[in-house]
Amino acid sequence: MSKPQNPVQMAVIGAAHGIKGELRVKTFTGEPLALADYGPLYAKDGRAFQIIDIRPANTVVVVRFKGIADRNAAEALAGTELFVDRSMLPDDGEQDEFYHADLVGLEVRDDKDAVIGKVVAVHNFGGGDILDVTLGGRKGVLIPFTQAAVPQVAVAEGFVRVDPAAAGLIDDEDGETPREDNFDAKGRPRGPKDAGGNR
Repeated sequence: MSKPQNPVQMAVIGAAHGIKGELRVKTFTGEPLALADYGPLYAKDGRAFQIIDIRPANTVVVVRFKGIADRNAAEALAGTELFVDRSMLPDDGEQDEFYHADLVGLEVRDDKDAVIGKVVAVHNFGGGDILDVTLGGRKGVLIPFTQAAVPQVAVAEGFVRVDPAAAGLIDDEDGETPREDNFDAKGRPRGPKDAGGNR
């Protein structure tokens, strides 16, 4: 198989481990050692990586790839993302289970079933999954991928449904941020001018 046509990221290579070419690899598979079950893994540039040995190590796995025999070769691979084609992944999950890659390209519909955008990516910066969508020509609108914000995922039908209020897509009635009663912006202390305040 050549470079994946519909790539799904399976892992990212981290630091070298020891002097014999082994690497610490963070996997995105349910079972980390299953990374070896998918056959060759591919970098974005099309390079293929074949796993010849894999073992667990704390929160990562330590991997030896064919052709990587010393620390210098291993260090050159740090940060390389590894992919397989979507067709290599099993489809035996439950009806409401899916891969993040399945969400990319789906329509985004609001609570009135109007198409308002499209999913362009799924991110996770450590605080949970986030849908990156285009809405009305605006790129990079981020929606938390929670049950409240995205109550329906219909991969087979080609869409996700969002609740505009829970997704943070609409302002309150006045279009302003809510404030406490009796809040006086001019009356609050600003700090000394030499500390960055502007009295």
